[in-house]
Amino acid sequence: MSNPRFRFSLITIAITQLLAVASNASAQSQEQTLQEVVVSASRSNKVDTSKANGFIANTLQNTPATLNVFSASQLQDLRVRQTSDAMKFDASVSDAYNAVGYAEQFSIRGFTLDNSSSYRKDGFAIPGDASIPLENKERLEILKGISGLQSGFTTPGGIINYVTKRPTNSLLRSTTLEASERGTLYGTVDLGGKSDDKQFGYRINAAIEKLRSYVKGADGERQFAGVAFDWQLSSQALFQIDADYQHKSQISVPGFQLFDGTELPRGTQADMMLNDQKWVKPVDTKNSNLGLRFEYQINQDWTTEVAANLHEFKRDDFTAFPYGCSAKELYPGYCANGDYDVYDYQSPGESKKLRGIQAIVSGKFATGELQHRIAFGVNHSQRRDYYGDYVYDYAGSSNLFHPLAVPPSSGKPGPVLLRRTDKELSAFIQDIVKLNQEFDLHLGLRHLDVDRTQLGSPNFSQSYNLPNVALVYKATPTTSTYLSLSEGLEHGGVAPIGTSNENRMLDAGKSKQIEMGIKSAIDRDLNVSAAIFRITKPLEYTNAVNMFVSAGEAEHRGLEIAAQGNLASNWMLGLSATALNAHQNNTGDASIEGKRVTNVPNFKSTIYTDYAPTAWAGTHLTASWQYSGSKTFSPDNKVSVPAFNVVNLGARYTTQIQGVVSTFRFDINNAFNKFYWRDVTQSLGGYLFPGAPRTYKISGQFDF
Repeated sequence: MSNPRFRFSLITIAITQLLAVASNASAQSQEQTLQEVVVSASRSNKVDTSKANGFIANTLQNTPATLNVFSASQLQDLRVRQTSDAMKFDASVSDAYNAVGYAEQFSIRGFTLDNSSSYRKDGFAIPGDASIPLENKERLEILKGISGLQSGFTTPGGIINYVTKRPTNSLLRSTTLEASERGTLYGTVDLGGKSDDKQFGYRINAAIEKLRSYVKGADGERQFAGVAFDWQLSSQALFQIDADYQHKSQISVPGFQLFDGTELPRGTQADMMLNDQKWVKPVDTKNSNLGLRFEYQINQDWTTEVAANLHEFKRDDFTAFPYGCSAKELYPGYCANGDYDVYDYQSPGESKKLRGIQAIVSGKFATGELQHRIAFGVNHSQRRDYYGDYVYDYAGSSNLFHPLAVPPSSGKPGPVLLRRTDKELSAFIQDIVKLNQEFDLHLGLRHLDVDRTQLGSPNFSQSYNLPNVALVYKATPTTSTYLSLSEGLEHGGVAPIGTSNENRMLDAGKSKQIEMGIKSAIDRDLNVSAAIFRITKPLEYTNAVNMFVSAGEAEHRGLEIAAQGNLASNWMLGLSATALNAHQNNTGDASIEGKRVTNVPNFKSTIYTDYAPTAWAGTHLTASWQYSGSKTFSPDNKVSVPAFNVVNLGARYTTQIQGVVSTFRFDINNAFNKFYWRDVTQSLGGYLFPGAPRTYKISGQFDF
């Protein structure tokens, strides 16, 4: 885009003009919507059912797993514009090499998610190698713990599932304009409706963004467009299609390394930019997605469904990468005075293609006094990764406090080739058996055949069975307890850059989980839950001789507590807290045996509230307090980062302007400008990322 500011202004004007046409036609219905917003802080935000724990829709209270669901209205009121914003409200989720301008990457229950299998769109795997757009997402579901039944291959922490928006029954015309940080500008439009006979529906979402990060120089741009259509072919048959495309280009922000290899960086600021060479290019990503779904209601008890998804991801990756101190032969780490080596990293033409197809039959029946809700089906998925030999050449040295210009490398990346192929064929069955009024038995099994090839590694082919069993006891109509046992499977890791077995693939590893929990609806608007769990999996790490290996076991034991609801008709409160004991066992390496897993706090919590003063009609005051305990940075636990607190404040005001429901929001994130280390990953040699300083955000949402 040669002139982003002009194009942004032009699209903003066009959106406003388009929505103005529809304002008079829907003013009366929006007056009723306004009354709901003013009266209730959260009642309209509740999501009561989900399929995230399998293939059968179940109430959240009776689901034998820890599941957090953000509805579209919650995402809006919590000012969630990217997945990172939502994760702040769930204490079980942390950043895991979540660099500004790069991919949003997370861990759940202390386990780093797999970019190729842990992020899902309507149940299908999509790459997590770039920010996943939320403009066309109806809700965001976080399933915590092992998800072998639901997903097959994936890491044991859990999955994040994005549910696509569908057409609305009534006419929808909404636009949001926003400004934040150092001049970030954002505009989005949401259009929906159905034909007069209700047989055909549409949903259109579009967004454009000029990115000006709090990190100086990390500028960029983003464009997004998505459509979804529903066609009710008959009273029994429904056909759905959705498609979206996103382009994002932004200078990425590297992290910091230890001074002299032993000390936390001194004198650093959150807005410092190490990727500041004149020859640096932005990381440029393109994502496209096509989803299809056909549902047929056989009779009142049985339904069949066939769905498919095709996702393509492309990236040109460039960085002036800070790593090591050659003057002291220190790798990784920076010199004691802040000097660091600069590497010219170039990897253009990367791409991933993921496709999946799934067929399910679901229904209900009785065997004697036992009532069954059952789903069974098959799934086939394929992933193909393309990339060339990257450039990673030493370019010179710079300094954190006195940056120096260095020349670019003369190296050229190699031709792009097919480097990795994964194929999975699965058959699965899930049965929820109602034993009596108090007990439900959940049974599930997934059988999968896996073929994996990677250039430079032996081919891998194997079959697995992944069971899942849980017992739910309904102590009262509003309180349920459960005990669940499950097994999962994850692809073996690939040895990272700089290891002696670089790019070699390890064998797949099985994980196991036991979890007990309780969920209760104290009243109509207040829900609380608690769960304790133990997860074990093979441990992968770089050993003392610089080889990436699988040895020993990672054991994560934890307690999760959550509460959300209305303490009064005008006061909503939410709480999420996680205590986690994550250790490395049976490694045979005295330096890490029994030590804490890196980048995992022992305790983390979030409290957030939304209060509507009765004296100020249409006004809501919001606040959140996020706490994270200390985290170890080095595998031997010799270096840790301190605990931190972050407070966020906000307000919103809803009114009508010439019949248009208008909501204005103002937020101050990190209100007390606290410096803290939010992410201390061991990825790529180990990097520390500071949290954002105090930032401001203002927006206007207009519903016609």
